Amino acid sequence: MARQTRQSALDAPRGRSGMLQRTPQPSRDRFGRFSEAFARGMGTSGFLIGMTVFVVLWLAWNTFAPRELQFDPREYNYTLLTLILSLQASYAAPLILLAQNRQDDRDRVQIEQDRQRAERNLADTEYLAREVVALRMAVTDFSDETVTRDVLRAELRVLLDKLDAREDRADCSSQ
Repeated sequence: MARQTRQSALDAPRGRSGMLQRTPQPSRDRFGRFSEAFARGMGTSGFLIGMTVFVVLWLAWNTFAPRELQFDPREYNYTLLTLILSLQASYAAPLILLAQNRQDDRDRVQIEQDRQRAERNLADTEYLAREVVALRMAVTDFSDETVTRDVLRAELRVLLDKLDAREDRADCSSQ
């Protein structure tokens, strides 16, 4: 009997705990991306041309087709076409505004990053300017002791002689 209850308990869902409790929620970002794609699509020449062709065909069909085949007759001032275009406009405007708001948010973040980058560049430039000034001051302080080529060669010769003397001493002590 215990075996049956245990098996039936395994076959049955646990109830409203764990992952079963949460219902999937649509992502706000997904809807935002949809609105941007929608706005981007409506802003193309292809959309305008397609919409124009659709309206022209609608008007031509409902004007020149036989009366029994017309679904939005001219006598009723193309009421269905007006309703469809109004419905499209009523959904398009908020979606376009949402896409613009998302773009404004991205621009705001980009501007803040640019401002921070400009501040870092300014600080780096000021630091480098101070370093250049310090180097110039150091060069002018030591301008009295300018090293000429001959002085440098003489110093190098003295150092080479010292190295040769060390090597000679090292050779003598190793033998």
